[in-house]
Amino acid sequence: MEYSTLAELYSRLEEVPSKLKKTEILAEFLVNAPSNELEKIVLLVQGKVFPGHSENELGVASQMMMKSISKATGLSAHSVEDKFKKTGDLGLAVEECIKSRKQSTLLKRKLSVSHVFENLQKLSTITGSGSQDRKQSLISELIVSASPIEARYIVRTIIGDLRVGTAEGIIRDSIVKAFLKSESKEEKNQFTSAVENAWSLLNDYGEVAKIAKEHGIKGLEKVGVQLGKPMQVMLGIAVEKIEDVTKEFGKVIAEYKYDGMRVIIEKKGNKTWLFTRRQEDVTKQFPDIVDLAKKCLKADECIVEGEALGIDAKTGYPLPFQTLSQRVHRKYDIEKMVKEIPVQVNLFDVMSVNGKSFFEVQLKDRKKELNKIVKPIKGKFQLAKALVTDNPKELEKFYREALAGKQEGLMLKVPDSTYTFGRHVGTMYKIKGVMENLDLVVIGATWGEGSRTSWLTSYEIACRDPNSGKLLSCGMMSTGLSEEEYKQMTESLRKSIIEEKGKMVKVKPKIVLEVGYQEIQKSVNYESGFALRFPRFVRIREDKGPEEADTLDRVKSLSKSHGKAG
Repeated sequence: MEYSTLAELYSRLEEVPSKLKKTEILAEFLVNAPSNELEKIVLLVQGKVFPGHSENELGVASQMMMKSISKATGLSAHSVEDKFKKTGDLGLAVEECIKSRKQSTLLKRKLSVSHVFENLQKLSTITGSGSQDRKQSLISELIVSASPIEARYIVRTIIGDLRVGTAEGIIRDSIVKAFLKSESKEEKNQFTSAVENAWSLLNDYGEVAKIAKEHGIKGLEKVGVQLGKPMQVMLGIAVEKIEDVTKEFGKVIAEYKYDGMRVIIEKKGNKTWLFTRRQEDVTKQFPDIVDLAKKCLKADECIVEGEALGIDAKTGYPLPFQTLSQRVHRKYDIEKMVKEIPVQVNLFDVMSVNGKSFFEVQLKDRKKELNKIVKPIKGKFQLAKALVTDNPKELEKFYREALAGKQEGLMLKVPDSTYTFGRHVGTMYKIKGVMENLDLVVIGATWGEGSRTSWLTSYEIACRDPNSGKLLSCGMMSTGLSEEEYKQMTESLRKSIIEEKGKMVKVKPKIVLEVGYQEIQKSVNYESGFALRFPRFVRIREDKGPEEADTLDRVKSLSKSHGKAG
């Protein structure tokens, strides 16, 4: 398929605000897409060239992109930057540059989807000395051969800002609409469920689309656990009172809510993989957990789930998650970090044992299976501390014990519930010691002044609208960070800048912060309609992605509970 055909699709999707219309347009396109390019097309329509769980990154920020555009078009870097500032969009900027470029390209080749896709993937493999120049050359070659509209979307894809409004829900519904051959509502629901389950296990809608097209619902339903690949984990709903859960369900399985890193351990013979709740592969960073899993998991093949804590070797108390997170992205001095920040694993669930899936098995029976396959080492690799009761007073006492042990609170789980992938489900609840803090996404920032001119020191924070998927601003936060944390934030955000006007920058929504504040007020100055008064930095939530940030509904609820909604 020619890339121009895909670019035309992007343009149509960008012009249409309706989710239903977007779904119709994309479904029709998928039906007619060549089978051998379908996986690539589905990824590209999401603005990606790797599945979400991949560790590969293109590593191209706005400054490098502007240099690449300059090289491709013959315009000065200053001229490219002016167009970027004027449009606020590097995609539109490159489009204007090509229309006014000084160099003509008589021998430019027609771009295919596969050629663009494979060259964009190559960007992640270019490392070492001279890598910046080589990346610029590769990007420039694509731009030279591109039409103005093709260049718009190539550039946007590279910097991770496609702007065509194809969230995961639209991708899912488009696959269903494209490859379901029935008009029956019941069959549509079954097909949708099969697509969702396959995606939860594969984490790649491109692969799901190919299976749906070639093998239909039977193929989707055959998708099972694939050891060595991450999956979507089950998520809990926040509640304020223990009684709210016991009144509805009676007896619950209560567990400590550990202040650590959610870890999915997958074992097959002598091979072990570790994944976080965000599907990051952290196997290399935690060789100590790998060794413990080999010693303590008796099954030849299994997938278990737990929480890894950093432990203070002197006191035995858990370390803050921020300390443990130093190990999550560490690529060097691993053995040193193992000694400095030892871990403790607390297991609470099992998904698969020796090829048998436990997703449809009730939690109380999954717990029995977990007990069978774990040979615990106290304080190192053990079962999560738990209590089974319907007595609110006993649960309250257990809750206080968890807080006294420097944990976050409790998880309350319904004993006869099955495992539900990747959703905040009504059979698992969390109650925390501090309910007021919010997990919010950084969507913008401001360069500092004086001695801080090289730091981004004020951050625009946003909550999530669960209906539209949009991120809605609710304040600017600039306090609570140490000098080292300002430097860390600047380094992380600098790579994600997608627009810059004066001292203000807009960034790709990647970083989630836990934010404290004095109160929540109604406000016309922010998209959410609310403003956090005196917001302060608590910690970076490296265990959460933007899709897990707190919702607008939660902000509203907390504003009312404080009596400040007006």
